[in-house]
Amino acid sequence: QVQLVESGGGLVQAGGSLRLSCLASGRTFSSYGMGWFRQAPEKEREFVAAIRMSGVSTYYADSVKGRFTISRDNAKNTVYLQMNSLKPEDTAVYYCFLQHFASVYWGQGTQVTVSP
Repeated sequence: QVQLVESGGGLVQAGGSLRLSCLASGRTFSSYGMGWFRQAPEKEREFVAAIRMSGVSTYYADSVKGRFTISRDNAKNTVYLQMNSLKPEDTAVYYCFLQHFASVYWGQGTQVTVSP
């Protein structure tokens, strides 16, 4: 009983920036990880970034490390993904997730398109 809604996707030129947001509502938990996966057309969904409840521990895929920054605002039940120096290879549908123990909840996805 968790709903995740992503926003902030769009079309941007290579080298540009976007900031994705994911708002969690409904049933939430006192401690949970949040993060992002992405899926390009005809490719498997791949891990992008994750952050623990404290915000101290973060994890990034090698392909985005140094360009993307994940953060969270627990008072707003929101996780953010700041994406800088975007590349055409970053084009994908970005999905937010919330993880609590063995349960994982997904958002509907937001399209990010990076033109060369």
